[in-house]
Amino acid sequence: MNILITGGTGFIGSALTKHLKNQHKVTVLSRHPSSAQKQLGFDVKIISCLNDLNDLDPFDAVINLAGEPIANKRWSKRQKSRITGSRWHITSTLVQLMHTSNNPPSIFLSGSAIGIYGRQGNETIDESFTDHHDEFSHQICQRWEELAEGKPDNVRLCIMRTGIVLGTKGGALKRMLPPFRFGLGGPLASGEQYMSWIHINDMVKAIIFLLDHPTANGVFNLTAPSPCTNQEFTDALGKQLERPAEFRLPRFLLRLLFGEMADLLIYGQRVVPSRLHEHGFHFCHSRLDEALASLLARPKTK
Repeated sequence: MNILITGGTGFIGSALTKHLKNQHKVTVLSRHPSSAQKQLGFDVKIISCLNDLNDLDPFDAVINLAGEPIANKRWSKRQKSRITGSRWHITSTLVQLMHTSNNPPSIFLSGSAIGIYGRQGNETIDESFTDHHDEFSHQICQRWEELAEGKPDNVRLCIMRTGIVLGTKGGALKRMLPPFRFGLGGPLASGEQYMSWIHINDMVKAIIFLLDHPTANGVFNLTAPSPCTNQEFTDALGKQLERPAEFRLPRFLLRLLFGEMADLLIYGQRVVPSRLHEHGFHFCHSRLDEALASLLARPKTK
């Protein structure tokens, strides 16, 4: 297949690209073509702007992962605009290009996040859940998904509602590791909020699964089948690193440090991947302790 990937230099996108380029022809959209070429290799084609394309006829599939990281900065008005615009504009442009194509890609995998559900306490949430809590994370994803759903009727669409992706090369875990390794890690706020996570290898595997299975369409939660509370995650990470993890950050301090963005840390969702299971997907890392061990275990010495 000839595959176009947006967000191909990000944490998830770069891992995905490195898998796909061995079997497919891959083109990646990047604002920084030179650094993207060095990062991904010269067997990946780089384009700098979707406006350089008149249509998407050359491509068999589009994987849309682009978006300003949601949890890297405080949510100022300007940052909120970056977060929404980076997702909405690219998705809208891709859909427009599909409509101008004589032979549009047959597959469109478009990103979203479990933030669409909003804060949901302890209730178990799968793809059939519709009683969403209206807050910024929900508003981002709702419009993001609506734009993707505007694709042509003959294009198969999978919307990927991604949870917390665990890996050492990016994402939440990479940011958490330094304080935890110094014994300064601990639960956030009450610690009772749920974290719906997925190992980076299963994330890549799930995207390829959706790409390769023609019966897969609609919304999919890309999370492991065993969500955990923040306290459980903290305990598991401390145990894996053999460090104490009792340095609790109270709610008021999270609000002081991160403003409205602290909502992502204080609240959560207990999300399960029902539709992936229904389509026959098998996780390699379904338990948190095993997932962390696979990422962080020290090499054995002879």
